[in-house]
Amino acid sequence: MSKLRVNAFSLSLDGYGAGPDQDLENPLGVGGKALHKWAFGTRTFRKMFGEDGGETGIDEAFAARSFENLGAWILGRNMFGPIRGEWPDDNWKGWWGPNPPYHVPVFVLTHHKRASLTMEGGTTFHFVTDGIHSALEQAKAAADGKDVRVGGGVATIRQYLQQKLIDEMHLAISPVLLGRGEHLFGGLDMLKLGYRCTSQAATADATHVVIERA
Repeated sequence: MSKLRVNAFSLSLDGYGAGPDQDLENPLGVGGKALHKWAFGTRTFRKMFGEDGGETGIDEAFAARSFENLGAWILGRNMFGPIRGEWPDDNWKGWWGPNPPYHVPVFVLTHHKRASLTMEGGTTFHFVTDGIHSALEQAKAAADGKDVRVGGGVATIRQYLQQKLIDEMHLAISPVLLGRGEHLFGGLDMLKLGYRCTSQAATADATHVVIERA
């Protein structure tokens, strides 16, 4: 049965999933890049960027697992780019260049219409203007029985958590304090929503926790 998953989502010790002041120079917000130190050296992430080698072990196991059995992704608009409001044109095609790392259909939540965008490597971005439920319905149809991954950002994950729609969530909690930015759990009663921590494993660069819906 198809699941809605969050995988390899990095979080600071004080609960922030991104730093403040996102822009072209800081796509993860100021200080946000430090959250992902655990991932950068893994074989999975090095391969994504055309590099050989990489570490094995716990960090790599979680990184590799994050791409298994995926048929579609859902992203918030900020995960696609820094542009706000109406799309001025179709020139912006994402942070990742002509061959994004998804290789499956990706459904981007936005309030502003835009035609679908086909990229190299099997990635097509579809822009969804009628909410998270519509995006999930479309993503599950495109996934054809495989899982759907919510890639972020924080606001998008929170919306799906509030509706009890996420089945499984892997967080990589990095030993970093950001002080401000986008807070993942603020105001959410995860126990009342039916979520429990089911496993954890620690490395030098992250504590990996898996949270599942009962």
